Amino acid sequence: MAKWGHGDPRWIVEGRADATNVNNWHWTERDATSWSKSKLKEVLVGLVVEGEAGRCEISDLKHAEGEASCNSRKGKLIFFYEWNLHLSWKGTVKESGEKHKGSVEIPNLSEENEVDDTEINVSKKKGEGDVLKDLMRTEGTAKVREALRDYLKALKTEFTLGMILPTKATVGQELAAERKLSGNAVQDSVSPQSLDTVGVKIPTVQILLREIFNSPADELYSIFTTKELVQKFSKCPAVIEAEKGGKLQMFDGCVSGEYAELVPSQRIVLKWRCRNWPDEHYATVALNFKDMAAQTELQLECKGVPVSNEDSTRQCWKKQYFEEIRILLQQSKDKLE
Repeated sequence: MAKWGHGDPRWIVEGRADATNVNNWHWTERDATSWSKSKLKEVLVGLVVEGEAGRCEISDLKHAEGEASCNSRKGKLIFFYEWNLHLSWKGTVKESGEKHKGSVEIPNLSEENEVDDTEINVSKKKGEGDVLKDLMRTEGTAKVREALRDYLKALKTEFTLGMILPTKATVGQELAAERKLSGNAVQDSVSPQSLDTVGVKIPTVQILLREIFNSPADELYSIFTTKELVQKFSKCPAVIEAEKGGKLQMFDGCVSGEYAELVPSQRIVLKWRCRNWPDEHYATVALNFKDMAAQTELQLECKGVPVSNEDSTRQCWKKQYFEEIRILLQQSKDKLE
C-alpha cells in the first residue's frame, strides 16, 4: 500500500466533488416522477386562451399517469418520460356569456415523439358552445404544446442541477472563473448583490426559492422546529433545539448550524452550513411563511453560499427538504382520510 501522499495520482479522489463517481463514468439515475407532476401542473393549470369566440382556461390537471427519470452515464444525461395527461378546461362564449366545460387529453407524451407530433385531443361536454371547442383545438392546442416544451426544458435544466458532478478539470475552471466574478456575474435566482464574504473569505452567492405547500403556516413551521417531524422527513436522527442560539444538526451531520431567530408561524432564520464547505463558513438562511388559508407560500433566502456549492445547495433544499416535506404532509393527510 502506498504511503499517504505518494499514491498514483490517477486514483487520488480526495478533494474531488465527483470522488464517488470519478469523471461521472458510472450510471446514476434520479426519479423525476414526483417533480414532473408538480411541474406539469405548474405550466398547464391556469393557461388562458382568448379569441373572438370567447375565453377559455385550463382549470385542472385531473390525471397524470406515467413516469419520468434522468440518467447519467459517462458524463451524459439521458431522459426517459412517458405521460398520459387528462386536463379540464372551462370557457365563456363572448357574445352570449354562456359557460361551457370540456377536457384535453394527451395520451402519449414521451421522449419517442417531438412535442409538435404529440397527439392532443380536445372535447366538450354536450350542448352548444362549439366555438369554444374550436378555439381550444386551434389556439388552445398551440398553447398546450408551448407549456409542454416549458416542462421538458425544465426537466433538462432545472431538475438535473447537480447530476453531473464537477470533475478535477472543471473544478480548476471554476476556480479560474471565480477570480473573474464581479457583482454582475450572477444568473437565474442569484441576487446581483449576492457576491459576499461570510466567515472565511470566499466568493459566495445568494439563493432565492419560493414554494407552495398544501398546509397552513403553523403546521409547516412546526415541521422545521419539531425534532420528531424533522427526523420523519429527513429519515435521519437530528438535533433540533428550536430556540435562539439552539443547535441544528441533520442528515447524519451533513448539515449543521443554529437557530438565530424564530417568529412562530412566520419566520425562521438559521446559521446554516454543509459539512463539505470550508471550515467555519456559514450561510444565513431565512424562511418566511406566508399564510394563504389552506396553503402556505414558503420564501427561502440563503445568503453566503460558496459559489462552487450553489447547485448542490439548491438541490439540497429542493429535494432533501421540500420534496420530502411534501411527502410527509401527504402521508399525514392520507391518515386523516
